[in-house]
Amino acid sequence: MIKFAITGNIASGKTSVEEILSEHNYPVLDTDKVCHKLLFELDEIKNEFKNFDVFDANGEISREKLGHLVFDNEKLKQKLENILYPVVRIEIEKFFKKNKNKKAAFAAVPLLFEAKMESLFDKILFIYCDDKIRLKRLMERNNYDKTYAQKRLDSQMEQSLKISKSDIIINNNSDKTALRQEVEDFIKEL
Repeated sequence: MIKFAITGNIASGKTSVEEILSEHNYPVLDTDKVCHKLLFELDEIKNEFKNFDVFDANGEISREKLGHLVFDNEKLKQKLENILYPVVRIEIEKFFKKNKNKKAAFAAVPLLFEAKMESLFDKILFIYCDDKIRLKRLMERNNYDKTYAQKRLDSQMEQSLKISKSDIIINNNSDKTALRQEVEDFIKEL
């Protein structure tokens, strides 16, 4: 089995690529969803952030509030990552073990390089999209103002550096039809 990482900076189109791969019956793990689930399950996160305004009316962690907090505070961002990343790593390993008889399996890890998880994969698939397009998409998708959206973009490693560390580049500067064609071409090569 080929263990693929799907990565790309925020609003590059990773989810769309995951959907196309799933349509072709490839197993896909979305580590963003794993992290969202862990926010509710890990008491360590609740304890670490109990003194901050990151909880909703039901006493659960609000992803929105937590996101705003950690993107304004590098130290707190690091604390959150130190709790999440080891658990995410285990989930990826379990996913690959479960799908070991498949031809290929894909784990989407948005912060693959920042989390230093490259060693878990045989090949890295990078979804590239121009910064201006990603900014526009992020503002529309998440209803962020331009300043906050730019801050989110700036918080990630430069795309050019990630491209140099990746095996396959999927370009997503156009529409969904063009993206589908790029992914379909990649699948044919598999």
